[in-house]
Amino acid sequence: MIIESFKHNMAAHCESGTLNALLNYKGLEITEPMIFGLGSALYFGYLSRTPNLSFPMFILRTKPGKIRKKIEKRTDIKFNTKQFKSQDEAEQELDSLIAKNIPVACKVDFYYMDYVPQWERVHANIHFITVVGKEGDEYIVSDSYYPKLARIHKDNLRKARFAGGYLAPKGFRYYIESVPEAIDYKKLIPIAIKNTINNMIGVQPPFIGVRGIRTFAKKLQGWPKLTRDIDHLSHEVMKINVFLEDQGTGGGGFRFLYATFLRQASEILENKQLDDMAKKMMEIGDGWRNISYFAAKIGKNRELGPEKLQELGSMINERADSEEAFYKDLRTVVSNI
Repeated sequence: MIIESFKHNMAAHCESGTLNALLNYKGLEITEPMIFGLGSALYFGYLSRTPNLSFPMFILRTKPGKIRKKIEKRTDIKFNTKQFKSQDEAEQELDSLIAKNIPVACKVDFYYMDYVPQWERVHANIHFITVVGKEGDEYIVSDSYYPKLARIHKDNLRKARFAGGYLAPKGFRYYIESVPEAIDYKKLIPIAIKNTINNMIGVQPPFIGVRGIRTFAKKLQGWPKLTRDIDHLSHEVMKINVFLEDQGTGGGGFRFLYATFLRQASEILENKQLDDMAKKMMEIGDGWRNISYFAAKIGKNRELGPEKLQELGSMINERADSEEAFYKDLRTVVSNI
């Protein structure tokens, strides 16, 4: 069976896109950018190499699952969430929910989504899909990164839901029990924006927010010492492009998605200054996109000497300066709402 009334849509980001589809299914008209913004998901963190992290990396959004938690805390939307120790129990419950026409969001290891071309798949326990049906030994899933409903064998879904490693899913699933008739956007938008401002320029350790962007620019210069050879360094530098553009950010490291949220917020609050800030955020996103293109170019061409890495670091520092000024201005705007 397939839950026929569920509408599949592609989205900029798997978590906000999954939430968007489930809320729309429950009758709440809300956009993905509004979900992303109300969830205060915009973030930056630079993670140095550790025994559990083979190479430094940066993150552009809050921890997986936090968008849902913020939305739940700030609205009257009721979620039903659960983790499992038993794979059999997880599968049986999933089948039971689908039989009741309840679409179920599952956290999975992206690698096992075999409807996606193999060259795109990586082990990452941070992907969200929605299970909307089952026929024989195959589940029908809605994946925000795939153009249509897809099929996955039950054995692969088991592997994906119970993959080991960092941020192991442990069979996690959720569905929406109820939604309010309306959301007080005028009250919640300023709260959410202030939270995002704190993420970026509040009192944070040196690897978080704007300070984290500057740490990234500085530490990047030492990456050659952490790599085995030029091919390894090329791979890691080219991943900058992947993180900013290809891994469900909507482009520019989520900046374009957040700009859309600010534009929608300006319409709801009838505040032209927020629309002006949306345009500035688009420009910031363009700057991040230039960084991603530059990183892809020098990585592909193996132009990774000190001068090129310094140029890349300078571009990243410029983003830090732009974002610091932006959030200070945004703080002034939101304080007057």
